[in-house]
Amino acid sequence: MAPAKVSGFFNAGLASDLTIIVDGVNFHLHKFPLMSKCGKIASIFEELKSTHDKIFTTKLEEFPGGPDAFLFAAKFCYGIRVEFTARNIIMVYCAADFLEMTDEYGEDNLLLKSENFLHKNVLRNWKDCILALQSCESCMPRAEKLHILKKCLNAVSMMVCTDPSLFGWPMMMYGSLQSPGGSILWNGINTGARIRSAESDWWFEDISYFSVGLFERLIKTMEERGIRCELLAGAIMYYARKYLPGLGRWQSTQGGKARTVASFSLTPATVDQKVLLESIETLLPKKKGKSFCRFLLGLLRVASILGVNQTCQDSLERRIGMQLELASLDGLLIPSYSDSDTLYNTDCVERIVRHFVSLESGLTLFSPPSLDLESSPSSEPLRKVARLMDSYLAEVASDVNLKPGKLCTLAEVLPESSRPLHDGLYRALDIYFKAHPWLSDGEKEELCNIIDYQKLSVDACAHASQNERLPLRVILQVLFFEQMHLRMALAGCLNVLEAESAPTGQGEIAGNATAGQIVQRDGWVTVVRENRVLKVDMEKMRSRVGELEEEFSKIKQEMKRVTKSHSSLSSPRLVARKFGCKLLAKSSDAQTDVAGSTGPTPRPSVEQACSSRNSRHRKSFSLF
Repeated sequence: MAPAKVSGFFNAGLASDLTIIVDGVNFHLHKFPLMSKCGKIASIFEELKSTHDKIFTTKLEEFPGGPDAFLFAAKFCYGIRVEFTARNIIMVYCAADFLEMTDEYGEDNLLLKSENFLHKNVLRNWKDCILALQSCESCMPRAEKLHILKKCLNAVSMMVCTDPSLFGWPMMMYGSLQSPGGSILWNGINTGARIRSAESDWWFEDISYFSVGLFERLIKTMEERGIRCELLAGAIMYYARKYLPGLGRWQSTQGGKARTVASFSLTPATVDQKVLLESIETLLPKKKGKSFCRFLLGLLRVASILGVNQTCQDSLERRIGMQLELASLDGLLIPSYSDSDTLYNTDCVERIVRHFVSLESGLTLFSPPSLDLESSPSSEPLRKVARLMDSYLAEVASDVNLKPGKLCTLAEVLPESSRPLHDGLYRALDIYFKAHPWLSDGEKEELCNIIDYQKLSVDACAHASQNERLPLRVILQVLFFEQMHLRMALAGCLNVLEAESAPTGQGEIAGNATAGQIVQRDGWVTVVRENRVLKVDMEKMRSRVGELEEEFSKIKQEMKRVTKSHSSLSSPRLVARKFGCKLLAKSSDAQTDVAGSTGPTPRPSVEQACSSRNSRHRKSFSLF
């Protein structure tokens, strides 16, 4: 930059007798205009009187605002017209304070003028306040000392809580102050500006042009003023997505927001992404929500890429673990950016799950649920995390570099009570065995120990019993428990039938309870659907048994009558005729035949005995 000279005095032929150096820039000036306005220059000149030099030279170290701010002050000292703007007001204020340009060294001096402009013009207008804050980076320490920065931050925080239509443009007290096209009217003049929407996030875009340090200060100031946590979180998420492009791959795209008047004249800040992420992590509120958890998982991905400090990474993992039930599967699939051979960062997920198990959440949802539109915190977080981890295991199981020990560790990090069914674990193991065909039966059996076969559904048991990738011992165990399932289901079905046949009241209650258990156990819905068919079959069987019992009782009664009549009847032929039997000849006839025989031989008597036995046998057979 060329040395600055004030043209009015050089045209008058006055030689420069004072040289001031600011950040390597030489200003050739005159001592009397500056001494009359600047107390610091006057004190420096008094110290340099003893040098007897015609031209005095001094260097101003750490001048706030740099050469531009000093040039503005020098022009003011020479009486040249200067213009206060929102972009230069803070550095001019700081420069005037540094040069001690108070009313003691001239009436209506620069310090008083800049202070009046700041309070009357800048702090009452949103656009000017934003512009002033963005341009104060070169004089931040001095502005902090003079409390200018705090005043601007408080003004912005106050206007965030206020209707945006009350500042930036003349106050619109009536809805009629609009043109037919919807533009704002001021004293009947169409300003061309549109009324901004009354959404609560209208200010996100403007403050996103601040540097990281200034943005951090603003968020802390807003938090002290009691602005809602969901608004602060929304502003932080908006700022992070703007300067961390990696978040866009895992975050939903932002809807088009209308840019405000200030945004057209601002330039994006230059930020260090690593510093930004470490700062944002400390600003995030301790709340939980579905979209907020997704944002945290995105930050964790970017943190792994940027290599942030371990404290920041541990804090992000702890925050995610305290609301893991709201996470999604794609959010947990964090790629491995280190030297690890695995495709996904399973160690990070394991630490997150351990935080979930060991720490009590203690976090509350955002209210209103603007960042948590789909969350349901009341539905058993532990079981939701178990289902999430089963899906995660199924995804990472196809990685050929995943060790069996790591798979077991991920499966066993949750307590046993978190999984009412082990179908998800079985599915993950099946995928793992398919992707690792070189595993021995011993290694497979060790992996299968994480499954409780009693918690497998019927479908899973049926699949496992025919799975050739499983060891034979495991298949036998599956078959055994499958038989137990069938027995339990059959017993439950019979209990339902007995409950339905029981009297109304207790029978209905017991039947409903048992039927509910069957429906809830292992997917046996079809058993309940077939209850009516089984009931009809049972009724048919009961009627058939009743008929058989009646026939049997009739036969018994008939036998009793036959026994009584046998003793009273004189001739047994009536009984034989009654039952359709034919009796043999009388014993006297038999004796006549035997006496009339020619030869004494024992055969007729033997034949008689045989015929007599046969006759008794036939009688018995015909009776029964």
